[in-house]
Order: sequence, then structure tokens, then C-alpha cells
Amino acid sequence: MNYAASSEQCLSRILAGLDLSFLSQRDLKLFTNRLNSHFHELFTRYVDVYGHQFDCYYHLSQLVLSLAMGLKNRKADLKRLDKARSHDDKLWHQQENQVGMACYVDLMGPTLTELQAKIPYFKSLGLTYLHLMPLYASPEGDSDGGYAVSDYRKVNPVLGNMKELEALSKALRDAGINLVLDFVFNHTSDEHRWAKAALTGDENYQNYYYLFDDRTIPDQYEQSLREIFPQVRRGSFTWNETMQKWVWTTFNSFQWDLNYSNPAVFNAITEEMLFLANIGCAALRLDALAFIWKQMGTNCENQPNAHKLIQAFNCCLQITAPAVVFKSEAIVHPDEVLKYIRQDECQLSYNPLLMALIWNSLATRKTRLLTSSMQKSFAIEQDCSWVNYVRCHDDIGWTFDDAVAHQLGINPYDHRFFLNQFFTGRFEGSFANGVPFAENPSNGDCRVCGSLASLCGLEGALQANDQQAIDTAMRRIMLVHGVIMSIGGIPLLYSGDEMGLLNDYSYRDDPAKAHDDRWVNRIAVTSAHIDDIEAAPTATDSLERKTQKAIFAGIKQLINLRKEHAVFGKARTHILQTANQHCFVYCRVADDGQKLLALCNFSEHPQTLQSNVLDVFDGKPATDLLSNNPIDKASDIHLAPYQQYWLLS
Repeated sequence: MNYAASSEQCLSRILAGLDLSFLSQRDLKLFTNRLNSHFHELFTRYVDVYGHQFDCYYHLSQLVLSLAMGLKNRKADLKRLDKARSHDDKLWHQQENQVGMACYVDLMGPTLTELQAKIPYFKSLGLTYLHLMPLYASPEGDSDGGYAVSDYRKVNPVLGNMKELEALSKALRDAGINLVLDFVFNHTSDEHRWAKAALTGDENYQNYYYLFDDRTIPDQYEQSLREIFPQVRRGSFTWNETMQKWVWTTFNSFQWDLNYSNPAVFNAITEEMLFLANIGCAALRLDALAFIWKQMGTNCENQPNAHKLIQAFNCCLQITAPAVVFKSEAIVHPDEVLKYIRQDECQLSYNPLLMALIWNSLATRKTRLLTSSMQKSFAIEQDCSWVNYVRCHDDIGWTFDDAVAHQLGINPYDHRFFLNQFFTGRFEGSFANGVPFAENPSNGDCRVCGSLASLCGLEGALQANDQQAIDTAMRRIMLVHGVIMSIGGIPLLYSGDEMGLLNDYSYRDDPAKAHDDRWVNRIAVTSAHIDDIEAAPTATDSLERKTQKAIFAGIKQLINLRKEHAVFGKARTHILQTANQHCFVYCRVADDGQKLLALCNFSEHPQTLQSNVLDVFDGKPATDLLSNNPIDKASDIHLAPYQQYWLLS
């Protein structure tokens, strides 16, 4: 089939049959131009997935109508942003000024209005990117931290309302801060109107989900599925008494997986996506994107049709809201993570491999797995960007590449067991205060939760009132933040980590949260934390408060240095091998030839790097940005415990 000819003919027929009189002449021209540019790609992917269905043309024409309505509802200032980011500002996410934070509204606000009042705090720290965890209407009690969405178009009333969210979005834009929202599109809550209609027996909406009359098909699927939360329930299906059917529920029994084999589901969720885009966000985080396509006989993750659907969603954005980019949340094998990072799919992506191996290097004091893995997996398409983080709202899973581990003589199973033991404090000599999460009763496997500071040893050091241990923990904290600030991409802080907040164990007293140990690192940042955080320590400050101020000042210094030098923005990263297995070394090279060499000691002991590591500078002098000291290119380089250098040519 000649797709080019077919797509043009199809679009012509669709437009002839639609009444688009609700668009202004300017918007109609804009819409038509964008359709001409992007419809072929949308058509190809849509037909690849749904072309075998008799009503594919009908659903495709309805999708075009939805895209036009999305453009009509887009505010004038957002349309101006679309124009700017289609041209001069297209790669805003590769600028050196981009520094992000992720937070829950109720743990930072605690309301949208109060969160807006904290914009001066965000600007003082240097943030230009704010990701708000799910804030949509969701079930009372356990809602998987808001990831069970009951209504994409309503804000959780505890936080505020949609009008206040739009006001916050505009205030952030005016302050030069990009808003990032979650697009939870693998599932809805069982309280969503689609699910409620399905419960009444409406077959149209029952087809929005995966429902089965008996266990025959679910049992066939489960032969190859992995369990996500085995400590909560076993299997991926839940029996529903009202419908007398089994429901596919990958994550929790109250989160019903959407059936993307039904084109009506794609169209309906596209309308929700465009509504979120029109709030004024710069990016949408695609939650659990690896799970959206189910294929019998596979693990139902990272299937080819999942990629086609995400590319189709991306086409829809290009037609209606091209200023918005996608951020991939794929906590899967590193090779699979890379497949989502494309200009026509997800322009941004979390870097879970870097995150996991930063912690691995802290535990082992060795960087060979980090270095080898980054040499294999760090390079991505030139117009795409990593979002580099050390902690997030979730757990830490050890998703490194087993093949790379084997090449280094590391047994992957045993090593993951060691890392879990180390970071949950079960390994003798560990400095970490972490909590096991999703511990599998069958094989003892688990993941790890904890605040960044607690996992770096600060909690134990403060409890022991050990100043030397406190200083060491702080050096670890600064080291890991230095890596994400300098390695290339958008550094993303998790709220509270910017001042070294410790684990919060109060969740164990809340019945809605006690079963989910991830709440240990979902810590409320109060006005008391923020007030005077930039003031000099006083005699009345507690030791913990003095530590918070020191960490905040140190991270702010890293942010300010990053923003002063273009080499931290659009540049290429080269991961370098050295003879010292305790050090992680990489070089950033900008288009104008400027170079930055980062040297990182992941050990509590002094380390030495041979002078030939400076050969990247071709004999030119270099200065350490962190100390403002010149470096003697003829001498070996000595790094103190957990020290890092940012050497600029």
C-alpha cells in the first residue's frame, strides 16, 4: 500500500466530512498546515494498530475532530509558545539553565494556591522546571499516591480546583518555570466515569478495559507476566463482584488497565491528554508507558505497538499543542529504555540506569559498572534529553544490564541481593537507612525506599551525633548531585532533597499508607523548612538544621555554576575509562569546542588519577569551577574522599 497517497486521500475525505466552522480562520489555516505536516505519520501508526478494524476510518475522523477542538480550546499565550518552541526555542530542554524539581502539591503546598506562593523559593534555588506529582481527582484513602485517576479534568479538592491549577501554570510560566504534569494513561481508577459505566453493564465502556468472564485467558497471560506489587496482592487480575468478571489490574486492584486494542480508548485518552496540555504544561510525564499494550505470550511490556501508540500521541501533540514534549517513565531494561527516546516519541526520558548505578557506586565504592553501563547506554538522539535524578517519589530498582555485569565478573542476582541488603541497613557496615519495598515472599527480592539524605548516611550520623560521619554523608550528597548537574540533561531534584530531609516514618500510622513503604521518602516540606534556609546558621539552630542549611547552600552553588557555563547545556558526553576503579570520569564537549572534565571519587578514601586524564584538553590550561583553582596538567590529580572536580578548559 502506498501510505503517502492513502494518507492524503484519507485526510481529504475526513476534512470534507467534518464541520470545522468552530475554528477561526487563523486557527483553521494553522490546523490545516499542521495536519498536512503530521497527518501522514499519525495515519501510518493509527492504521498499523487499528487498520484491521471495520470502523477504523470512523475513529480516525473523530480523532481529527478532537484535535481541532483541542486547538480551539488552546489559549492565545500557549499558541504563541507553540510558535516559539517550534522554531527558536525548540530545544529548551537542552539549555544549561534547566534545573528541575519534582514534588507532591500537598507535601509542598499543601494547596495549589500555597504552592504558587512558593514560586520565590523555587526561583531562589534556581529552578526552571517543576514536575507536580498526580494532582487529579482520585479515590479517598489509598490511591497509589494519586496514580489512580478518577477524573483527569478535576483537581483533587483537597489541593484546590482547576482554575487554581491554571493560575499556577501561568504564574510559573511568567516566572520562567516549565510546568510538568503526569499523564497517567495505562489505567484509570475504578471510580472513573468510564469504569462506573462499565460497572452498570454498558458494553461500550466495558470494552475500555480488559474484562474476562473466567480465569481461562488471564491464566494464559499470567504465565509470562511479572508481579509488580507482590507484597500487596498476587497476580495481575482482580475479581469484580458487581460485573462478575476478572479485570486486568497490573498495579493495584483499584487501577483498571485501559484496553488500547480499542481505538475508542486511544481517542478518549487523547482528549484527556489535550486537556492537560491546554492547562499550560511544557511536558507530560508518560506514566507506566511500557505496559500499555498487551500481547499474549509476552510479558506485556515494551511491545512494538506501545511505541506506535506513543508516536501517534506525539503526532496529536504536534498538531494541537506542539510546545508540549513527552517525558518517558520506563523503569525497564536499559536497552528498552533507549527505544522510547526519539524525537517522534519521547523527547525527554528519566535515566533510571544512572540513578541506580550512582547508588551502586556509593555502596561498592567502585565505578566500573557505572562506567561500562554509561558507555553503552548514555548516548541518545541529539535532539533528546535525559532527565537525571538520584531520588524520586518511587522506589529504587536495580535495573542494570545483566550482560554488562557478567562482562565485569559480577553475578547480577547476588549483586542485587547485596544492594538491597546494603541500602536497607542489613549489611554490616552499611551507612544507609533504607526501607525494603515490594519484598517478594517467594524469592526474597525487593526494591529500596528512603530519602536521599537517609540513604547517604545522614540519618544515622545525626542520630549518633557524629560530626565526622555527618561531614562524610554531606560529601556523598554533594557528589551525587554534582553528577546529575554536570553529566548532560536536566538535573531533577526531589523535593526535600535540596536540604537533606530525612526519612519520614509517620506513614506507618496511616492505614491508607502503611502498606506502601514508598511514603517513607515522600516527605512534607513545610514553611518551617523553607523559612531562613538561606540564612547563616545560628547558635539556636539544631545540628540537623545547620546541616540542612549547608546542603541547601551547596546544591544552590552547583546550580548557579551550571547556569553560568554553556557546556552544561547542549554538548556531547563522553564517558571515560581510567585506571582507578573508584573514580567516575566523563567529558562534556560543546559545539564550539569548549570542554568540561568531571572527576568524581566515589570512595571515602583519597584517590589519585594519572595526569594523562587531562589529555582531553590538548595541553590547554584548565580550572576547577568548584574551587576556582587551576590544575597543573603535568601532575597526577589527587581527590579527597567523595571529592569531585569540574575542570573547564
